[in-house]
Amino acid sequence: MPAPLALPADKGFWILAVAGAVGLVVITILLILRRARGVRRRRLFAARFPDEWRRLTEKNVPMYCRMPRELRAELEGHVNVFVAEKEFTGCAGLEISDEIRVTIAAQACILLLGREAHYFPGFTSIFVYPTGYFAEGGGEGGVVDDESRLGESWKGGPLVLSWRDALHGARDVRDGHNVVMHEFAHKLDEEDGDVDGAPLLENRSRYAAWARALLPEFEELVEKTRRHKRDVVDEYGATNLAEFFAELTVAFFEKPQQLKKKHPELYDQVRDFYKVDPLEWTASG
Repeated sequence: MPAPLALPADKGFWILAVAGAVGLVVITILLILRRARGVRRRRLFAARFPDEWRRLTEKNVPMYCRMPRELRAELEGHVNVFVAEKEFTGCAGLEISDEIRVTIAAQACILLLGREAHYFPGFTSIFVYPTGYFAEGGGEGGVVDDESRLGESWKGGPLVLSWRDALHGARDVRDGHNVVMHEFAHKLDEEDGDVDGAPLLENRSRYAAWARALLPEFEELVEKTRRHKRDVVDEYGATNLAEFFAELTVAFFEKPQQLKKKHPELYDQVRDFYKVDPLEWTASG
């Protein structure tokens, strides 16, 4: 008769074995959820874009009308996913409508065109006030008009916007002010764990070129702001590198001609990051 199987008596062995099994189960569940999320996103992306949403986008986000047809289709797919995944909450009596959802989503998703879209991970809640609002403290990046806030982004947390200013920024595509793009640029900056003006780039070698292009331009903007001189990048970008990247994003999409002419190396770096070139967009699409 064979001898019974001898089992290790070391408790540590069994603790490690159980921990390993649990870890494997957790990893398997996460992979299943990730795959399911990918399937759901592909389904949403391919879904028909509602006619009313298209009408709202054409009315409120004229930048959409300037894009080539293939980018408009891509933007519509991204908006489908974004609206399904983000939770909009009205504040100070504001009732959330499709117009609010779609107008904000379309501006945010312009930052995803041409890139592998992760849809601004790490948060789901977007709080929308009718106009500027007052708040104690603040997120990693906030746009302030006089003493009221127009928007702010909390690291690892919600995003807050003024609907009046989100709509105005969308409709005026050449004023160099867009609170939605500004705040969602902070969310892109946050994807690598830090809000520091250096978003998650394709490979490590890109960071040196990014720093060489951005740091001197940031220092120049700080000096110009100190001397009350204007630049194509809004002076709020002189606050710190995170705000510089956010305002640079707005200038890239809203004032591409001026940015390319005055800061060509900077323009090229941002174009390579966003994978689109607004200079190529025409009114006719």
